Amino acid sequence: MTVDGQPERLRTEADEPGWEVDPDDEWGVAVIATVGRQLRLRREAAGVRAPDFGRAVGYGEDMVYKIEAGKRIPRPEYLDRADEALGAGGLLAAMKEDVAKVWYPRKVRELAKLEAQAVEIGAYECNNIHGLLQTEEHMRALFEVWLPAYPEEEVERMVAARMARRSVFERVPRPTLSFVQEEVTLRRPVGGRAVWRRQLERLLELARSRNVSIQVTPTDNEEHFGTGGAIELLKFPDGTAVGRSSGAFNSRPVSEPKHIRILELRYGMIRAQALTPRQSRAFIEQLLGET
Repeated sequence: MTVDGQPERLRTEADEPGWEVDPDDEWGVAVIATVGRQLRLRREAAGVRAPDFGRAVGYGEDMVYKIEAGKRIPRPEYLDRADEALGAGGLLAAMKEDVAKVWYPRKVRELAKLEAQAVEIGAYECNNIHGLLQTEEHMRALFEVWLPAYPEEEVERMVAARMARRSVFERVPRPTLSFVQEEVTLRRPVGGRAVWRRQLERLLELARSRNVSIQVTPTDNEEHFGTGGAIELLKFPDGTAVGRSSGAFNSRPVSEPKHIRILELRYGMIRAQALTPRQSRAFIEQLLGET
């Protein structure tokens, strides 16, 4: 392949940081190993050598072997090009759905699975806007200011994972969603004023949904039960629950009733101290008017 008469540069590992398979992700390892094996079997059945196949899909020979060995996550366009080059009739391209799930970090995938099953989600955030409430622009800006800096590919990977979790707002039947945000999280314009304005507009849009409650905890509260850090509680149809707090139980998810009661107590008191949902909407509208 050539571009303007020059040979096209084939992609290497250096071009795609963040696409390695997490060795601790057993399900992910199994999926990518299966996809790699299918790619190799299709290529060999078509009688195509790895170097020739690599040139056809725009990748170096070493990358072809690593993807086929299940050591690299193939990008969606790689599967599309492979499908076309090997005449697979859409069978290789169809694997993009499973591969996309592996692309998301395991802990995010597990959280998304729990959120998809929950009938009630309650969350208190004291540092940033909760991930489910963030606009794509704002979440990207948050990832880009992290230190040490994430590679660009890793930022895109995390943004895609977080965006996928927002499907919780579209579920039927709709879950009950409540969020409590510290006032300071509404005043920090990460990403710039234009990005921040759209973030505030997004909060107001969600707050008008019948199944979504957003409350703001004023900074000048003299008594504050949120000093123990962020909290998230998920409740399921069978009456069980899972919770997590950055300031309790070593930040690990817990499901024991005695631990859930502690998180429910803290979250309940935080909500009681916050502005009502109606007052919170008015507060956000006021901030929006000031941007």
